[in-house]
Amino acid sequence: MRIIAGIARGMSLAVPRGGHVRPTSDRVRGAVFSSLGDRVVGATVLDLFAGTGALGLEAASRGANAVMFAESASGALKILQQNVAAFSRGRTISCELVVIRAEALAHVVKLAAAQKKFSLIFADPPYGEAAQSLLGVSDLPEVLDHEGLFVLESGKRDALAALVPWRLMREAVYGDTRVSFFAAH
Repeated sequence: MRIIAGIARGMSLAVPRGGHVRPTSDRVRGAVFSSLGDRVVGATVLDLFAGTGALGLEAASRGANAVMFAESASGALKILQQNVAAFSRGRTISCELVVIRAEALAHVVKLAAAQKKFSLIFADPPYGEAAQSLLGVSDLPEVLDHEGLFVLESGKRDALAALVPWRLMREAVYGDTRVSFFAAH
């Protein structure tokens, strides 16, 4: 695992042992960020179920202004903190990086209550019902900027139905991974 492009291009990312975290592959990340294009530059990013932080750190490397990572698993959190520290070490970065130990859905509720907004939200929950459940969280659209995008990673066999207020903008399958891009009405 590595950062693909930007100021930290080629930086290796630590990955927890044991298979409890399924990091977004370089191939999938490359495709996601190719689709996002210049939308990343100057973005405020929320990385839910952050794991290694690969999605958020890729955004930071490509010019995001701020990235907030939310992760609850102790082992993944430790690796995430190591990766964020390694990203910051020896580089002049203007991106604010914040790591929060929090369960993703509870954190979204807190962010909505604080009226925080993000232009990009990434979520890579455990495959299965978690992705569909996330689409039903009423506070999630509240933390997405008006012109923002919610990028949801799920298993290609996971059935997803866009619920109000979500509008599916684009979807692609890469191996066992489905990436869905949503806007809120």
